Amino acid sequence: MAVPLRHELKFFITPVQYQVLSRMLRTTLHPDPHGDENNQYHIRSLYFDTAFDNALYDKVNGTADRAKYRIRIYNFSDAMIRLECKSKYRDLISKRSVRISRDLAEQLISADPTGLDTTASGLVSDVFREMRTNLLHPVVIVDYLREAWLHPAEEVRITFDMQLRTGVNSIDLFNPHVPTVPPFDHEEIILEVKYNQVLPPYINNLLSFALRDGAARSAISKYVYCRRFEFKDF
Repeated sequence: MAVPLRHELKFFITPVQYQVLSRMLRTTLHPDPHGDENNQYHIRSLYFDTAFDNALYDKVNGTADRAKYRIRIYNFSDAMIRLECKSKYRDLISKRSVRISRDLAEQLISADPTGLDTTASGLVSDVFREMRTNLLHPVVIVDYLREAWLHPAEEVRITFDMQLRTGVNSIDLFNPHVPTVPPFDHEEIILEVKYNQVLPPYINNLLSFALRDGAARSAISKYVYCRRFEFKDF
């Protein structure tokens, strides 16, 4: 089955821009059903890369078609564990995702491909192939707080990602006490806008108004930023 391709726009925004836009979205879009009373939830991802850091260098070098694998949990809980592959095709993105067990997650974290070739999941089979051929393995923890707003038209999803932190020298995904540090020199807020084909004009106008003081679109990668302490040139 073909994976749908979507548009994704990313911006660094100021706290003032965030406050203005968040208030405006409350009257226009729907809150994420997974959010708390403040429409927020915590995301922790453990990203994987090859022995040669292909995902990292593909992003840094602007390779047109690229992919990266991760395991994701929410609010430090193992109640929902997802294995995901996010792919980029020129200016479009897609995401494949499958729910996995804690046992399978632990196996993937240990970079053990044993038995993965017999799975019915195409995504897990791809991980098996990458582990066998390119030594895919976990490399970095990425933590942040997310606020998300949704609209059914074009499946619009607008998110604010805040308090980005990286787990330095640790891949202990399920440990809520892993020491983490911010990868930015100053606190940054990342705005992401995702939609299918066309961003509805009234939502586009709302964003333009809220960001009228300036917020340049940027090719932001939380994964790359969270590996900056390993690679000083990034």
